[in-house]
Amino acid sequence: MVQTIAISEKTTLKYLRDNFNLERTSESGFFPEWQEELPALTDTDIQTLNRIRDRYFHQLDEGMMLESGVKMMIVSPLLELAGFYDPPFRSRFEPPVDVAIDTGEEVLNGRIDALIVQNQIWVWVLEAKRTTFSLSLGIPQALAYMLANPERTQPTYGLLCSGDSFIFLKLQSQPTAVYGLSNHFNILNDGDLATVVQILRKIGQSALP
Repeated sequence: MVQTIAISEKTTLKYLRDNFNLERTSESGFFPEWQEELPALTDTDIQTLNRIRDRYFHQLDEGMMLESGVKMMIVSPLLELAGFYDPPFRSRFEPPVDVAIDTGEEVLNGRIDALIVQNQIWVWVLEAKRTTFSLSLGIPQALAYMLANPERTQPTYGLLCSGDSFIFLKLQSQPTAVYGLSNHFNILNDGDLATVVQILRKIGQSALP
């Protein structure tokens, strides 16, 4: 009998490696989108990013932000600044469906709490976690969702956000399943928020036909 379990409860990197032959690569040539020829930002872009950062510190006075606050005050403005809400991008918000990954012995189910752009860019705010939650713990869950993407011929990109921290992922499913990670960016570091937007724009360019 096939067992159904929640992705967030089961998935580890070892599990994905054992069941999907997923391997990590550190080759710079695999994930150049977060490092090379990043698009320039305008003065208006920088002013907007400064406001987002100032809001974060203002709200931090009252304590850590929960998921809904992180989405509204940080992630949504960054995605708007990256242009993901405008043509030619097509976005879906928190689709009311489960993603199932069948390993043959069990099915991993998990609700996507994400923005999905062009079926190739997935953006998560870690579910029901405070901004103190370790971002690395969300990587296996994100990769599990990305492995379930029916579009197998093109790379899939992801962004994990815990409010103050960001990390990008790239998954290539063919000929073998390989993933790479960006550096860890933090809103506390000068310039990191600007780099996050630049990478989003670069990935957006890569995802367009």
